[in-house]
Amino acid sequence: MRWKSGRRSQNIEDQRGRRPARTGMGGRSPLLRLLPMLLGKRFGKYGIFIILAIVGAQYLGINIPFLSGNNNLSSGQTQSQHINPAQQELAEFVSVVLADTEDTWNPLFQQMGKRYQEPKLVLFSGAVRSACGTANSAVGPFYCPADQKVYIDLSFYDDLKNRHGAPGDFAQAYVIAHEVGHHVQTLLGISSQVRQAQSKVSKTQANQLSVKQELQADCFSGMWAYHANRARQVVEPGDIEEALTAASAIGDDTLQRQAQGYVRPESFTHGSAKQRVKWFKEGFKTGKIESCNTFK
Repeated sequence: MRWKSGRRSQNIEDQRGRRPARTGMGGRSPLLRLLPMLLGKRFGKYGIFIILAIVGAQYLGINIPFLSGNNNLSSGQTQSQHINPAQQELAEFVSVVLADTEDTWNPLFQQMGKRYQEPKLVLFSGAVRSACGTANSAVGPFYCPADQKVYIDLSFYDDLKNRHGAPGDFAQAYVIAHEVGHHVQTLLGISSQVRQAQSKVSKTQANQLSVKQELQADCFSGMWAYHANRARQVVEPGDIEEALTAASAIGDDTLQRQAQGYVRPESFTHGSAKQRVKWFKEGFKTGKIESCNTFK
């Protein structure tokens, strides 16, 4: 993939080295933990004045470090850790791909008479807290509609290459474009319609709706590849094959066969390898959003 001369996105949040945010010890406010001491004999009648002064300072927005609850590096502060050059280049690559999705979807939304609200992409390591809850690296890349952010631990790409046999930078780009596809579904109201429909049907039927939603995100990923190549000539020989290999490698049937030795189609939530390949190819062939109606 031709990416090194590409624009870098300003919508990257690098949280690598942070731990998921927590509020004090056991979820209690630090001030609450200090109350018994401040009201005890040691401080006597001055304790109440100290409490009032602290409350007043917080009300005025004055930061008191030992009350900030940031002992767990929850905001703005990161652990000092060495990020090797390969990881840093990969982070830069992700930034370029995200920028390319922005340059693709902004004009497409304008053509629909809509405004594209660019998502944030959060880089994390180990675990992360999103508006959808806390998740660890094992869940893989994901999109949270509640905060409209894409989350990815770059170690996933090692798994994609070594565990799933899907190497290559375009395979990595496909994953990002797929998650951005879920953001497009959120902006178009598709995601909320799917959730409403799922709440009224059986688990098997809800899974089928989930499959259709995931396949549409694959199609939107193919649409990105179509427009990115047409406008910016990013696709090199072999790139599309890399994306198709990745789509096949993370099909539900492929993963179930690897994990348990057999396949249960009724439990699919993302689609079979054949379906995922088909819908990426559909998006890449037409570049049209109406061609990605997997719900028909």
